[in-house]
Amino acid sequence: MKLTNKSRPVTTLFMLMSVDGKISTGSNDTLDFDADLPKIPGVREGLPQYYEIEQTTDLWSCCSGRVQAKMGVNHKPFPNKSEVSFVLIDDDQLTAHGVEYFCHLSATLVIVTNNLQHPAYSIKADNLHILYHQPLDLAATLDELKSKFHCQRLTIQTGGTLNSIFLREKLIDYLDIVVAPILVGGQNVSTLIDGQGITNPDQLNQLGVVRLISAETLANSYLRLRYQTVS
Repeated sequence: MKLTNKSRPVTTLFMLMSVDGKISTGSNDTLDFDADLPKIPGVREGLPQYYEIEQTTDLWSCCSGRVQAKMGVNHKPFPNKSEVSFVLIDDDQLTAHGVEYFCHLSATLVIVTNNLQHPAYSIKADNLHILYHQPLDLAATLDELKSKFHCQRLTIQTGGTLNSIFLREKLIDYLDIVVAPILVGGQNVSTLIDGQGITNPDQLNQLGVVRLISAETLANSYLRLRYQTVS
């Protein structure tokens, strides 16, 4: 059994995916689950369950700038303040407007970047903090989230590439997966875990072994699968 590293938050990878493991409806940024699944009969009827579950996740959420830019935060009107604190891993996808969007939304906003020219540096907000890492160091980021910001539990909602780094560095403690009743297909469509695959047997210790905690059948052929990582 893996022992949780007490110097960092307990992490949960929370995602919506298709039956074949895809986390998007296609291979370019014009295609997206949030935009497209509500249009598909047989899938849209059960989709609200996912968003209801999402509302019960941790009060710290880790996202990528790329995913948020894809969802339109660089252009959306500023939202009302929420109780959620956000960690955004971003090099150059967020504009100043996108950063300000999250300043309005977040209890605390932490931008993690390796870009010294990131728009966040030009914004003055009491709840905005910037962690500069060159190169990106997710383990150090998690340690800082706990030591500097008292983050105890963190929900990870990044894309497939960043998810793979969390996996390879053994930084995922739990998985909470909602499976939508749809098959997407396509070898270039992002999956739950993307990134570079292992290339030889010596790397097998980089795989993630998980133990099923619960399997729940939701309405409209949706599933919720919860796992704990054990190695």
